[in-house]
Amino acid sequence: MRVLHLSDVHVPVPLRAIPARDWISKRAIGGLHYLVRRGPRFADAVTKLAALAVFAEEQNIDAVVCSGDFTVLGTEPEHVAAAAAIEPLTHRPRGFFAVPGNHDVYLDDAVKNERFARHFEPMIGGRGEVVIDGVATDGLYPRAWKLDDEVALIAVESARPNPQPWRSSGRIPSAQLEGLARALAHPALQGCFKMVMTHYAPRLWDGRPDGRAHGLENADALLLVLRDSARTCLLHGHVHRRYAVNVPGVAPTLLCAGSTTEAGHSGGWILELSPTSSAHPYIWRDGRYRLDTESRPVPLR
Repeated sequence: MRVLHLSDVHVPVPLRAIPARDWISKRAIGGLHYLVRRGPRFADAVTKLAALAVFAEEQNIDAVVCSGDFTVLGTEPEHVAAAAAIEPLTHRPRGFFAVPGNHDVYLDDAVKNERFARHFEPMIGGRGEVVIDGVATDGLYPRAWKLDDEVALIAVESARPNPQPWRSSGRIPSAQLEGLARALAHPALQGCFKMVMTHYAPRLWDGRPDGRAHGLENADALLLVLRDSARTCLLHGHVHRRYAVNVPGVAPTLLCAGSTTEAGHSGGWILELSPTSSAHPYIWRDGRYRLDTESRPVPLR
C-alpha cells in the first residue's frame, strides 16, 4: 500500500471574505501576521493542491492522510475554500483521512459551529476500509480504520482553540491516550502496520520537545503509549519542516510532513507499506511535485 502524507496546507482566502464579527478576537493579530508573512508564502496553495492530486495519480497512491491545518484563521469561508481545494485528493482507492490542526479550531467559535466536522467529515473514509469500533473514548477519538489486511490507521485529536495570542499549543486528552493504547492492542489490528496520526509534534527534528507555547503539552505521555508498539509510525505536522526522527526507547518513527504548500520547502512523505516499510520524501520543484531523489528513504521499524 502507498500512502501520501501531507499537512499544514493553509489554504488562503481574501481577508475581506471573513465576516467582520470574526475579527474581534485573536484573529486581528493573526490576520496582520497573514498579511505581512504567512499570506505570500501560501499564495499558491490551491494550485499546489491541484498539482498534488496529479502527483498522487502518477504515484499510484492508495490513501491520502492529512494531519491538519487546512485553514489559517479557522473561519467559515476558509473551511469552504479548503474543502474545495482538497476535494480532488479525496478520491484515492482507499480513501482520505484527516484530523484538524490548531488553525482549523483557531477559536471556540470554530468548534461551536462544528466547521471541521461539517466540511471535512463527509470526505473522510474510503472504499473497503473497516472501521474498528470500541476504541473511541473522547467523542469521535481515537478513530481506527483497517485499510486492508496489513495496514491500519489510528487518528488522535491534539488540536484545541488557543484564545491567547501568544499560545498555539496542543494537548491530547487523557481519555484519548487510554483509547490509543486500547486501539494499538486491538485484536483486529494485530499483525498490521499501524499509522498513528495527530497534528502536533511530540519531538522536533533534533529530538528536542517543542516549546511550551507551541508544542504538545503531554508529548511524553503520548510517547509512553507508543513506546513498545512495533511496526508503527506517527504522522504529524504543525512544524513547517519535513523530517523523520527516532526517539531513544520509542519504537515508532516520527514523521513530520512539514507544510506541503509553503513556498520554499513544500513537500511531505509517501509511505510504502509492505513487509519492509519505508517513507519516501517528495518535494515541490519546477512547478510540480516529485520524489526527492536526493534524500534517502526512511526505514520504518
